Amino acid sequence: MSMLVPRMALGLVLGLAGSLSGSVAVGATNQTTTYKWVDEQGVVHYGDSVPPQYAEKEHKLLNGQGVEIGHTEAQKTPEQLAVDAQEHDALVKQKQHDSFLLATYTSVKDIESLRDVRLDQLQGQRTAAEQYVENLHSRLVALQGRVKHFRPYNTRPDARRMPDDLAEDLVHTLNEMSTQNNELMAKNQEMAAMKDQFDLDISRYRELHGAHANR
Repeated sequence: MSMLVPRMALGLVLGLAGSLSGSVAVGATNQTTTYKWVDEQGVVHYGDSVPPQYAEKEHKLLNGQGVEIGHTEAQKTPEQLAVDAQEHDALVKQKQHDSFLLATYTSVKDIESLRDVRLDQLQGQRTAAEQYVENLHSRLVALQGRVKHFRPYNTRPDARRMPDDLAEDLVHTLNEMSTQNNELMAKNQEMAAMKDQFDLDISRYRELHGAHANR
């Protein structure tokens, strides 16, 4: 009787082990994968493969329990790729500029000092341009006074035709005034843009030093 019990127990153990191994094998064969995708109408589909027309669209791979185990992004359009390239270039430029700020300046006061020097230089150029425009305006007023004595500005029958050199001088002065006024406007825009850039650099420099301090 004492020998029978161990043999029976051993048989039960072997039988149970065989049953478990069979269950594991069956379970392993049932571990199928499923693809999930969405069509143009927004309807979700499932299948053992993705139709060719959706192969370049976003789709997911699910295991037998419906858990996502893989993900394929939709193929990007040329426009999307161009946007990605622009964003990458902008990030590279920002990193380069950050390195420049940290390597060039030791404090915010350094940036402010350079800003003031550059703005003073532009202000000097702007002042000189304004003076030149005023001189041109004075010259134009004098020329306009002279041309009143000649046709077509003078309607008297005995009025003479305007001399060619006077007409050329008038046209040249008008054109020069237009050119200088445009350059003066450009100088004002340059000063505003420079100030904005220095303000951005100061703000970014503080951010970078704050990030370094928190490390």
